[in-house]
Amino acid sequence: MSLFNDWNDLLEGQNKGTVDAFWDEYSATEIKIYKHILTHKDEHLKGKVDDLVEFFGVDKVIFVGFLDGINTSLNTEPMDLKKITLDSEIDLDIDFEKLYFNMHKADADYLYSLEEWDVVLPIERREEIYNEYRRSRTVRVEKKPGRNDPCPCGSGKKYKNCCGKRA
Repeated sequence: MSLFNDWNDLLEGQNKGTVDAFWDEYSATEIKIYKHILTHKDEHLKGKVDDLVEFFGVDKVIFVGFLDGINTSLNTEPMDLKKITLDSEIDLDIDFEKLYFNMHKADADYLYSLEEWDVVLPIERREEIYNEYRRSRTVRVEKKPGRNDPCPCGSGKKYKNCCGKRA
């Protein structure tokens, strides 16, 4: 079984009694790794998965959960997480602006509010990214045609006598 399958099984196996402890461990792991990444922003996090797990002192399955979370914030093609093993070599080329945006998207305030961001992205840029995130969530609904408006199908008839006609 792959580490990614183990990660999915761990996620799905949570119940009322275990969910809080699970998220506490996962969040603490993310904070530890992200603090390192942000502090060493000019270096890629790279090496064998097993060595990185040992370096950070974290659970291997939780580490794959971290990889799952950061996967869409890379400058490279996303990793095929199903193929990740303890012997897999990884090199995370992180797009920090995309990462900051995705942290907002995941509602991970405990990550996007880390003070280590201060040396990675200026506050003005972080505010711009946050505003981009907010705009991305805005849903615009087109106005429906009124009964006496021209039908949007282009027939030239009034909407009530064309597509808006009750069947």
